[in-house]
Amino acid sequence: MLLNCDLGESFGSWTMGEDELAMAHIDLANIACGFHGGDPLVMQRTLALAKQYGVRIGAHPSYPDRQGFGRRSMALSPTELIADLHYQIAALTGMAKVQGLQVEYVKPHGALYNDMMANESVFVSVLQAITQYDSSLKLMILAGNNTENYSELAAKQGISLLLEAFADRRYTDVGTLTPRNQAGSVLTKAEMLEQVQQLVSEGTVQTQGGQTLPLKADTLCVHGDNLEAVNAIIEIRALCAR
Repeated sequence: MLLNCDLGESFGSWTMGEDELAMAHIDLANIACGFHGGDPLVMQRTLALAKQYGVRIGAHPSYPDRQGFGRRSMALSPTELIADLHYQIAALTGMAKVQGLQVEYVKPHGALYNDMMANESVFVSVLQAITQYDSSLKLMILAGNNTENYSELAAKQGISLLLEAFADRRYTDVGTLTPRNQAGSVLTKAEMLEQVQQLVSEGTVQTQGGQTLPLKADTLCVHGDNLEAVNAIIEIRALCAR
């Protein structure tokens, strides 16, 4: 299973994450495009790291919410959202071109990701933005109960999907991620490794309510926020390689 990680989220004098250490152990880098994190220099450096380690790259756009790190939902019109996505994807693809790299997919960040998975109209706007920009770009979405419906919507727009599971998040009984403000929504390291093992070996995860949820995923989201998280990536990589 391919490992993906959100990277390039530092900006200015504010530093976030162990990007270089994480980059050495992943397959896909979701690179921030400036609206929740990232700036031109950070994008340039993150792209250079991806090139150095042979990691495939994707755009990681968000709502225009740097102060809230893209974690606050915003009621944008479809026209506004599509323009914001074009702006961010274009920024990353342009900077990638300078280094001889090609952006392969789009993974929305934070509240935009959650809204896309909960609201079909937002999902369709994201599809339209990608179709208008470059329909060869794939869209990364949450693997779960809505996969078949969303796959049909994407196919109508000529967009291929990458289905994503999360290593460190607890799932609800209906296949969504447990909200971060609820106890137990983020797994301990031991729980995370157990969930990854179950996902890799059985194709299922244990939900918040104790149910066994089938989960078909192409890629697994991991995090490189600190040294402990990077060490967890290394252990997850070993589990996925078995």
